[in-house]
Amino acid sequence: MRGHIVKRYKNSDSYSIVLNLGNDPSTGKRKQQWVTVKGTKKEAEKRLSELIHQLDTGSFMKPGKTTVADFLNFWLKDYVQPNLSPRTAEGYESIVRCHLIPALGKLPLTQLKPEHIQHYYSEKLNTKCLNRNCSTSPRTVRHHHMALHSALETAVKLGLISRNVADAVDPPKEHHTEMHTMNEDDVHKFLEIAKTTQYYALFYLALFTGMRRSELLALRWSDIDLLLCQLSVTRTLHHLRDRSIVFRQPKTEKGRRLIALTPSTVSVLKDYKGKQIALKIVSGTTLKEDDLVFCQDEGRPLLPGTVSHAWIKLTQRAGLKNIRLHDARHSHASLMLKQGVHPKIVQERLGHASIQITLDTYSHVAPGLQQAAANKFDELLTTRLIFSK
Repeated sequence: MRGHIVKRYKNSDSYSIVLNLGNDPSTGKRKQQWVTVKGTKKEAEKRLSELIHQLDTGSFMKPGKTTVADFLNFWLKDYVQPNLSPRTAEGYESIVRCHLIPALGKLPLTQLKPEHIQHYYSEKLNTKCLNRNCSTSPRTVRHHHMALHSALETAVKLGLISRNVADAVDPPKEHHTEMHTMNEDDVHKFLEIAKTTQYYALFYLALFTGMRRSELLALRWSDIDLLLCQLSVTRTLHHLRDRSIVFRQPKTEKGRRLIALTPSTVSVLKDYKGKQIALKIVSGTTLKEDDLVFCQDEGRPLLPGTVSHAWIKLTQRAGLKNIRLHDARHSHASLMLKQGVHPKIVQERLGHASIQITLDTYSHVAPGLQQAAANKFDELLTTRLIFSK
């Protein structure tokens, strides 16, 4: 038997898992590992199954002897890479290998304390970046906090530590930078300049739907219904550091969504599709439903960095400063909210996980919305008061 469960106390909600680790070669004595699980017997049985699987695959770590580095490497391999998007996994791996392990890796996992983490954050904020006269930004340190907190939360679930010590640490507050968006005149000016480029339809769709770059570049013709004037967001494109391109489903259920298209957007897409069909005919092929909407001439995906660079060049030609491609998404949301579109609709179009994210992100639009609502309220009641006199 690889392991069994023992109830710790008669009326308690905790169990002990006893793992048999074989015999010690030097003494011949049987080796065991005890792991405490708080919860029901069913939860303890599930944990026993996980631990036996770890023993079978060689990934089992003994509580008390595992260092922070040991666990973070295990977490990257068994939790991050299989469950998160490739870009997110790359980001976490960079944080872990370049920052967390060098600073905290030698500490035993069970001896990691809040003061160790707080000191680490302080050091990062006050240490100058290599080759640059700047310190690590609060936003970056918050990303480190998110990665470490997530890893320690997994360690708690595995029974390696009793609590997540990162809960007792306050990450630095992030200073939100001013959001740069386009107004109506900016959009018209930009699109007039973009009209003569290969990116016109792509950037038009970005401004008129608020889709993310990764969603736009993963779009297939089968995802677009030009008759019903709508498109489906079902996947995202990611360009990894090893130069490979992968397609993944959106992170959340809200990310998978239908977006209604304006008549002008449908017209732009029809014209763009017609040109693609013509090019295919010249090359002796046909346009397939699963072909990418936005791609290179031979059908290969557009590289995200190339698209963003093209956007920057066009905004500069249009005299628009500090407007990123992602700001097309912000511009779409801001313009819709200013037109009185309900935030819930904006949330659905953007694919935000909750309406609170939408409201928090675009709180800068709220003062104008409140004033407009106050004027409408006043207009409604004062009109009735006048007629009642």
